[in-house]
Amino acid sequence: QVQLVESGGGLVQDGDSLRLSCVASAPTFSAYGVAWFRQAPGKEREFVGAIGRSGGETAYTDSVKGRFTISRDNTKNTVYLQMNSLKPEDTAVYFCAATVVFGTQVITAQHVYAYWGQGTQVSVSA
Repeated sequence: QVQLVESGGGLVQDGDSLRLSCVASAPTFSAYGVAWFRQAPGKEREFVGAIGRSGGETAYTDSVKGRFTISRDNTKNTVYLQMNSLKPEDTAVYFCAATVVFGTQVITAQHVYAYWGQGTQVSVSA
């Protein structure tokens, strides 16, 4: 069983930055790909970004490309989501998720992810 704990959310203004962290309790964290998803009020949960085992492979949804960066530190069992130039439409609960991956896989489909955190709220005011 892998437990994931997100932190770093908060209330910021349009154009500000935040860095989310996802800490995993997994003895072989480097075997897992990790993704960030978000869910805004009244909307379905959507993919934001994902990272492969080594951190060398990443994928992003179009709306955050160039603004968000996902990275990982396997020595700290932690994945980060650096969010710059935040917009009100980025307001959502952000979840991290993990699943075992192989090679250079980067998985964007949420139904594949076996483990989920509880989420952290990000609110961006205009």
